[in-house]
Amino acid sequence: MSMHEQSGLPDSDVKSDQDIREPNLYRVILINDDYTTMDFVIEILIVVFHKPAADATRIMLDVHKNGKGFCGVYTYDIATTKIDQVHTLARKREFPLKCTLEEV
Repeated sequence: MSMHEQSGLPDSDVKSDQDIREPNLYRVILINDDYTTMDFVIEILIVVFHKPAADATRIMLDVHKNGKGFCGVYTYDIATTKIDQVHTLARKREFPLKCTLEEV
C-alpha cells in the first residue's frame, strides 16, 4: 500500500514537493523629492515599515543623499499594501512622497 493510499487521498490530490514554490519577493523603495520633510520620511519608516528610529534615520539619509532608500523585502501583496499605506499617509499630509517596488 502506498503512502497516498494510506492517507485516503487519491494521487491527484497529493502535491509533490516540486509543485511548491516560494513566493517572489519585492524590494520596497522610497523615492526622494524636494518637498517631503525628513521627519515625515522617518515617521513613515517607523509606522509603516516598523523600523527602529536609528534604522529609519539611516534609510531617510539614503533617500535624501542617494535619491532612494530601501525599506524592506516583502511578498507582492505585502509590498503593495505598504506602498498604498505610504501614499495614503503622504496624501493626508500633502506630501508628494512616492514609493515603488522592484523584484528581488
